[in-house]
Amino acid sequence: MHALLQWYVAAGVDEATDAEPRNRFDQPPPPARPPARPDATVAAVPVAPPAVAPPNAEYISAAEIAAGCANLAELRTAIAAFDGCALKRTATNTVVGDGNEAAALMVIGEAPGAEEDRRGLPFVGPAGQLLDRMLAAIGLDRSSVYISNILPWRPPGNRSPTAEEIALCQPFVERQIVLVQPRVLVLVGGISAKALLDKREGITRLRGTWREFTAPGTAQPIATMATFHPAYLLRQPSAKREVWRDLLAIQKKLEESGE
Repeated sequence: MHALLQWYVAAGVDEATDAEPRNRFDQPPPPARPPARPDATVAAVPVAPPAVAPPNAEYISAAEIAAGCANLAELRTAIAAFDGCALKRTATNTVVGDGNEAAALMVIGEAPGAEEDRRGLPFVGPAGQLLDRMLAAIGLDRSSVYISNILPWRPPGNRSPTAEEIALCQPFVERQIVLVQPRVLVLVGGISAKALLDKREGITRLRGTWREFTAPGTAQPIATMATFHPAYLLRQPSAKREVWRDLLAIQKKLEESGE
């Protein structure tokens, strides 16, 4: 049984729906409807059209909630109380941001993994340990940066988030950027890079080039660099050479900004 449970977890099954297996084909048939009388007449009953939510209703709600938060503490409370995203119902913890709230450098990843979901903190698993070493290589640590993700909740089985989930949660991370006001923004992974830069290209094309991020509330455009996600580097160590060049460019940009 223990081995079977381990196999389920490895396959991405992280939620039980019943205590015992159930044969869905062995169910009693629904009760038969009585036959209609030959002389019966059926009155036409007007049926109201189904209520249709306006497009992007949940996204607008998230944007309004985020805009109403004056500081990061209020934003964390608001995100934890937000029930408009189905991912929250399968996650163990809400994972917002961590680090120096007045940092000159802000790092944004994609979504919490299993370890982040358990601990409620971003980048604390194997990829997070590699991120710590990447920051240390340019003289930084978690006390001098602010780290967050596009999504505050782990997708089941670590699947890729949908476009709707990203759009729904994006106002929360954009509000974090506005409240931190970093001088340099680093986007690790294709999901965060494409979402915040509003691009369709993959991370291979987006990385290594300085761009600008703006959002309502930013004092000025923020210098932004996209690079490979640490989790990708764990699978493809040969890509560390490109990331090292990105890190050196980030270090130089911070020095130019007076940090």
